[in-house]
Amino acid sequence: MNPTLTVKCPTCRQNVAWTDEHPYRPFCSKRCKLIDLGEWAQERYTVAAEEEPLSEWNNEVK
Repeated sequence: MNPTLTVKCPTCRQNVAWTDEHPYRPFCSKRCKLIDLGEWAQERYTVAAEEEPLSEWNNEVK
């Protein structure tokens, strides 16, 4: 039998078993999931990306 994978909740760092019994995984709860969503919505988290010049983007749309 395979051991159950355990991860840490990204919000509160509590251990969470990666099973169907934990529907909010990798978060431990709905509360932690919503806290994380709020951080993204307030732009406290970002994903680094290179900006493309607007002129290149406009050429692709046509």
